[in-house]
Amino acid sequence: MKIGIIGAGSMGATLARHLAKLGHDVSIANARGPESLAALAAEIGATPVSVADAAKAAEIVILAIPTKAVADLPRDLFANVPDSVVVIDIGNYHPELRDGPIDAIDRGLLDSQWVAQQIGRPVIKAFNSIFARSLLKKGVPRGTAGRLALPVAGDSLDARAAVLRLVDDLGFDPVDAGDLDNSWRQQTGTPAYCKDLEAAALRRALTEADRSRVAEYRAGEEARIRGHSATGRPSPPAASTFRR
Repeated sequence: MKIGIIGAGSMGATLARHLAKLGHDVSIANARGPESLAALAAEIGATPVSVADAAKAAEIVILAIPTKAVADLPRDLFANVPDSVVVIDIGNYHPELRDGPIDAIDRGLLDSQWVAQQIGRPVIKAFNSIFARSLLKKGVPRGTAGRLALPVAGDSLDARAAVLRLVDDLGFDPVDAGDLDNSWRQQTGTPAYCKDLEAAALRRALTEADRSRVAEYRAGEEARIRGHSATGRPSPPAASTFRR
């Protein structure tokens, strides 16, 4: 499968590494251009390309950039990309720590709904609720006891199914989290967020989330990250990696 990854921080690079190892044709891009990715791409078996090429030469496109950076993508990035191409948003909104306030999200629009509006394409929400180090090291074959699970949310059944298969291939139990309107259940700080849960526990966590607390969940996670920074302890990056 041809997979384009836009963003080369911890999560983008980890996904590119694993997907290339699985035999996928992986292209990786960032805001600085393909030359800046030559060494990384050679190491992991990916092809460094421009952002435009990552979008137009793929069957799946993964947006692995900070939420605020989505607005900086070329407006016509997906204009000539076939509707069959699946776009995955793996980002998390951090208004205090990185992104600055985004009014529509602060008024209740879900993170990935805002992303879909910005790029003019439906998106699937996945890979946002796992730490980069867990994604790097904790994937195991299907049927392994204690296998961790990841949620996938999106409106298209076919696109969601494609991403659920990808999650499985990467070594995690895929959990169908419903349509994109349910993606808040895996957003920053929710009970399902970055907890390294097995499938049954993940389903419970998704169910236990309270939509009225979305802003509270996010603020609590940002406070946790600030606390780690204040004590000098590294806070492991999730899909909301601060690099791109």
